[in-house]
Amino acid sequence: MNLLNLENVDKAYGPSPLLDAVSLGVDDGERIGVVGRNGGGKSTLVSILAGRTEPDSGRVTHARGLRVGYLGQHDALDPSATVRATVLGDVPEHTWAGDARVRDILRGLLGLGATASTGLDDRIDLDATIAGMSGGERRRVALAAVLVAEHDLIIADEPTNHLDIEAIDWLARHFAARPSALVVVTHDRWFLDAVTNRTWEVADGQVQRYDGGYAAYVLAKAERQRLAAATEERRQNLMRKELAWLRRGPPARSTKPKFRIDAANALIADEPPARDTVELTRFASARLGKDVLDVEDVTYAVPGRTLFDHVTWRLGPGERAGLVGVNGSGKSTLLRLLDATAVPGSGKVKRGKTVRMAHLSQELAELDPARRVLESVEEIRKYITVGKKEWTAGQLLERLGFTGDRQWTPIGELSGGERRRLQILRLLMDEPNVLLLDEPTNDLDIETLTELEDILDGWPGTLVVVSHDRYFLERISDHIVALLGDGVVSALPGGVDEYLRRREESRTQEPRTPPAAPAGDSGAQGGGGAWAARKELARIERRIERLDERAARLHERLAEHATDYAKLVELNTELKNVQSEKDDLEETWLELAESQ
Repeated sequence: MNLLNLENVDKAYGPSPLLDAVSLGVDDGERIGVVGRNGGGKSTLVSILAGRTEPDSGRVTHARGLRVGYLGQHDALDPSATVRATVLGDVPEHTWAGDARVRDILRGLLGLGATASTGLDDRIDLDATIAGMSGGERRRVALAAVLVAEHDLIIADEPTNHLDIEAIDWLARHFAARPSALVVVTHDRWFLDAVTNRTWEVADGQVQRYDGGYAAYVLAKAERQRLAAATEERRQNLMRKELAWLRRGPPARSTKPKFRIDAANALIADEPPARDTVELTRFASARLGKDVLDVEDVTYAVPGRTLFDHVTWRLGPGERAGLVGVNGSGKSTLLRLLDATAVPGSGKVKRGKTVRMAHLSQELAELDPARRVLESVEEIRKYITVGKKEWTAGQLLERLGFTGDRQWTPIGELSGGERRRLQILRLLMDEPNVLLLDEPTNDLDIETLTELEDILDGWPGTLVVVSHDRYFLERISDHIVALLGDGVVSALPGGVDEYLRRREESRTQEPRTPPAAPAGDSGAQGGGGAWAARKELARIERRIERLDERAARLHERLAEHATDYAKLVELNTELKNVQSEKDDLEETWLELAESQ
């Protein structure tokens, strides 16, 4: 069922059109991710879809009785209202309290009904007023207000802004289970892959449509570029490199790859890893020596709570650590301890003699609003070597989106995202060998994030990054550590998945235990049971092999019919069915194998 349509829609602010004769539609059950450069028209597009902005020309048609929920980038909440009135309106408590769906939303976003076993209480009182709330709390309330209501279509502009990894994980699971259609603008690539089944790319006034989430979008876009050979070599290499990481993934990623198909393997067959870890470690060791940062028996307290209790943590040359934790657990404080802007109550932080540190904080105050963009970079350094290539300040600015005259814009006229990009580049131009990044992805679009990741791939040094962007965190770091509110820094061999599992266990105060074996089961099957299990495993393996062969043939046919859209849709549907059956068989195989 078609929910809404745009027909030949135009919209411009100034001389350049953001949308130029755009026609598209949203069907029931579709989950669409909208991507593109900052300022490219994403927010304008979804605002027009929601009926909040009128197009200059063209027509927007909604199905009769369509219920649309809209979450804008900026929360328009009544500061004098209570959370209860904002989220639940005048619905009696016995009504919403008896609704499992509403209770789940209130628990997931407002923390109602959750425990605070770690001492970190991020719950929001229903009787609290909106005035005085933080940006993150206001965002959770605005989200809850949209999700509690019944909608046929939800349109959300940057819903993950100000949310931590835990809240983003809950939101992804909620959207995945919710029957309503979804159109979402976000730069969070993990969220896009977890939630969406279609991707719209807004660029140059047009909207290009792709099947699948972010991973499928990257693959399809790379395929188009490879077949057409119409994109410059550096941009193609960036896309291939991104695909290589998506296919291989860091060791901590425990979820299956989104696609293990011959087309992706062909693209990355000769592609080196995203980072040459051995070479970077060698460079880093030469610049830093053996000792970089040693946190030794450090205790640090704030009024009413101890953040770190006799913590010992060591960082070596070339180490890349991702740092996660709930709000208030001390992530930013730990970075300030590392750069000596905070002093521990006891213990010490030792820094190597050759350490040259740069700290990207969440503040933008150090930028002089009167300076021009290029001048503010060149006053630090005019040239920098990244990997084995020398770049000028202007070339790096262009890579991060400052093209042409934009390099001569006064800093005071830049957007928040542009200031963030400039701040990052200024730090890199100073050639530090230890880099502390506190939420570097704030306000950055996906293309800029990809460029930043590519720059950091060739940067030799020790890196600690705090981010709620799960994709960026796993892409840039080699291992994950967590602050779980217990006063220590915990290594997470299982990455973000392990963090989320531990947090869920701490919330429920019911540590997970392996399921009990069936009565009479000594832990290993014997006799006929073991033989039957091995036979079933062999049957599943043969079936998976046949499905792989069938998928290979389908990919060949997709390439043959690259210009026939109707045939592509048919073949793609068949390929999805094959992949779905294969995924189910793999899950069954794993369960059987683990029982042996």
